[in-house]
Amino acid sequence: MEAKPKRRTVTENGDTGEDLVLATLIGNGDDVGPLVRHAFEMGRPEPLVHQLKNVVKKKEAEIEDLCKTHYEEFIVAVDELRGVLVDAEELKSDLASDNFRLQEVGTALLVKLEDLLESYAIKKNVTEAIKMSKICVQALDLCLKCNNYVSEGQFYPALKTMDLIEKNYLQIIPVKVLKLIIERRIPVIKSHVEKKVCSQFNEWLVHIRSSAKAIGQTAIGFTASVRQKEEETVERQRKAEEQNVGGLGESEYTLDVEDLEQDSVLKIDLTPLYRASHIHTILGVPERFREYYYKNRELQLKSDLQISSVQPFVESYQTFLAQIAGYFIVEDRVVRTAGGFLSADQVDTMWETAVAKIVSVLDNQFSTMDSPTHLLLVKDYVTLLGTTLRQYGYEVAPVIDALDKSRDRYHELLLEECRQQIVAAISNDSYQQMVIKKESDYESNVLSFNLQTSDIMPAFTYIAPFSSMVPDVCRIIRSYIKGSVDYLTYGVNTSFFNVVKKYLDKILIDVLNEVILNTISSNGIGVSQAMQIAANISFLEKACDYFLRHAAQLCGIPSRSVERPQAGLSAKVVLKTSRDEAYLALLNVVNTKLDEFMNLTENVNWTTEETPQGVHEFINEVVIYLETVMSTAQQILPTDALYKVGVGALEHIANSIVSAFLNESIKRFNANAVSAINNDLRVIETFADERYQLTGLSEIYKEGSFRSYLVEARQLINLLSSSQPENFMNPVIRERNYNTLDYKKVATICEKFKDSADGIFGSLASRNTKQTAKKKSMDMLKKRLKDFN
Repeated sequence: MEAKPKRRTVTENGDTGEDLVLATLIGNGDDVGPLVRHAFEMGRPEPLVHQLKNVVKKKEAEIEDLCKTHYEEFIVAVDELRGVLVDAEELKSDLASDNFRLQEVGTALLVKLEDLLESYAIKKNVTEAIKMSKICVQALDLCLKCNNYVSEGQFYPALKTMDLIEKNYLQIIPVKVLKLIIERRIPVIKSHVEKKVCSQFNEWLVHIRSSAKAIGQTAIGFTASVRQKEEETVERQRKAEEQNVGGLGESEYTLDVEDLEQDSVLKIDLTPLYRASHIHTILGVPERFREYYYKNRELQLKSDLQISSVQPFVESYQTFLAQIAGYFIVEDRVVRTAGGFLSADQVDTMWETAVAKIVSVLDNQFSTMDSPTHLLLVKDYVTLLGTTLRQYGYEVAPVIDALDKSRDRYHELLLEECRQQIVAAISNDSYQQMVIKKESDYESNVLSFNLQTSDIMPAFTYIAPFSSMVPDVCRIIRSYIKGSVDYLTYGVNTSFFNVVKKYLDKILIDVLNEVILNTISSNGIGVSQAMQIAANISFLEKACDYFLRHAAQLCGIPSRSVERPQAGLSAKVVLKTSRDEAYLALLNVVNTKLDEFMNLTENVNWTTEETPQGVHEFINEVVIYLETVMSTAQQILPTDALYKVGVGALEHIANSIVSAFLNESIKRFNANAVSAINNDLRVIETFADERYQLTGLSEIYKEGSFRSYLVEARQLINLLSSSQPENFMNPVIRERNYNTLDYKKVATICEKFKDSADGIFGSLASRNTKQTAKKKSMDMLKKRLKDFN
């Protein structure tokens, strides 16, 4: 075998290094794409083409060399291929023979196969027909069920059946006519169902509106019952605290919506609403039904908020408010149970509309009401409405604020009503001390208002120091306090005692005190009336403490908090001033009567020549009258008032005596007249000393006896009776014996003191030495008084 030629190591046919690189890349199977792209990018494709041709030539030379090297193997291979060709011809002949025989056998089988395929096609068609029939039968069966459901009013299963037909059967129904009929009937049935459901829902709307009043009344009644239980519990606790009894514990009653809903009337049937909502949801129009519901309920609310013009508000307010309460209780139930069917914002909007209307109605009605009882009844029912609806989450503050704004109007009406009662109680009073014969009467008229003067139960028959006016007025004031507290309870202010106190002061000052002062200032009042009124005022002043404690008790304020002096009523001070007015009126009446008796200018002979042997007759009448006044006053009036009456009467007598000497109608008087007045004054002084001791005033007013208020008259009489009247000008003697006398008064009186027409004491020839000395002394006093003035 010849050796293989060596690989050329030099370039032939002009081969370059680049041709070798390119040949190497192609030989290694590398991608020459980048080189081609680069040649075209550089704008020099010809060198690359030339290089590729060189590579091709080189490869062709290598193939030629390879073929020359292995030509013997090629010849052997060709010979073998010729042998294979002969075998292939033989195989082809055998296959043709086998195919002929197979065709003969397969022809019969093919006929049978065609028969079998035809049978399979028939079977398939029959099966398909059966399947189509089943689908049509099932669809028709569902349509029949749907019709039955609609006929029976079972709309929910009817719609579910239609939904099943639409989703599972409508698209696969093979009969076009049947499919078309069903497609056309489905919207008709849905429309029919919607109309029927809306019809039932409308009936429910009418029913729920007619039931709203009963629902509201039941809920408000439940609230009232709970409130009453709570008040009873608080009252029992208060009494237990007052009696220092423990062990009751704290019991709190609260209004619970669940408790309310346990009531049969409040078991609101919302099934038609749920059904209608659910069916409209299935129909795909839930929002349309919600809007329909909201608009219809808004119309019902608008109608419910209309006030009857035929029936007075005081007769219709419960129906009006109960209807509103029932309406919003239903709405609360819808919000809580209908699964987002109605939003809270929508209910709030309706509630705001209702609140605005309620507030407007209350403001208007309260401004025109003329009875506090009616206003209180309405207010109480409104607070029950507020408490009830607050449990359902409604904001009732604006309604309660409207009630709070009308409290002045209510108290004005209540004051006017109580004014009429107080005027009647005072005008119908007999001004005689109450005679109490039974213990029960004593408790109801005395103990109930803390008017007792002793903690010891008196013996009956008991004569009270006040007249029937006092307990009658106390009952009126107590009812006023109850009315005031009733109105302010459950209002805006939880601590309203100061408000009650303000209105309590108002009735005591502006009504009671005013009526008493009007009675005092009337011209027809007598001594017994004035005295009894003064006594009554003292007890009314004492009752102020009871009124304040009673108000605190009703307001739930501890009694100890109102027992401090600074916590008292201003009316107490005002009544004390009125009591002083009554004392002045009493004194005016007494003094007027005394003036009738003691008209000295008419009853006394100022120039009598006879020496008086006794007292004037009118003095006995004065003493008898004073005795009667003081005895009555001792039974009725308190000690300080008794003292004021005695002092005032005696001081008036003393002033009357001094005024008589100063009266311009008295031109002159003599010593006999002075002596007679002296006798009268001694009787009055004796009476003053006796009454001062018998009344027990001497133990209380030790420095101011009754006699001391007669001192001006006594000093004047002593001066006029003195043998040395010029001693009046001696400062020491004047301060000791005549300190109450005024210079000018003494000068005027001395000018009238004359013993005869010729002189002060008559002529010296007809008088003894003592009279002459007295005359000189008097003349000296006159002269010195003139010089002093």
